[in-house]
Amino acid sequence: MNLHIITTGGTIDKIYFDAKSDYQVGDPVIGELLESMGAQFPYTVESAMRKDSLELTDEDRAQIYDLAERCSAQQVLITHGTDGMVRTGLELKSITGKTIVLTGALQPAAFKGSDAIFNIGCAIGALQAASPGVYIAMNGQLFEIDKVRKNVEANRFEAV
Repeated sequence: MNLHIITTGGTIDKIYFDAKSDYQVGDPVIGELLESMGAQFPYTVESAMRKDSLELTDEDRAQIYDLAERCSAQQVLITHGTDGMVRTGLELKSITGKTIVLTGALQPAAFKGSDAIFNIGCAIGALQAASPGVYIAMNGQLFEIDKVRKNVEANRFEAV
């Protein structure tokens, strides 16, 4: 596997300075996480933007599309905020011949007990096993992009 990772920001990369402050979307953490997990495959990391997914525009999604389509890797992992993940994934559906998995976290990777490492691990496994297409890997499950939604009240993804 030769993996290309595109980072867009979202909760996975958020930094909180104290309990009362606002957050900032920080530098991408996925390279550091993969290194600490002892990843044994080649990968590249490309930062597309550092935004909360609620702030993504059509132009941002077009940029993500272009980066995913143009990269030479057949497996593409996109770290993304969970609120806009499905919408971005649907925009990527017309890319053929690649396996694209979007993942993120419901808590920042810097937080103890974050789901970030679990979701990234599931996404990497899915990239190696799934057929070409666009998927979301969250909560220990892999969802086809047009058969998933985020249940905001339950704070999880579920099949539709």
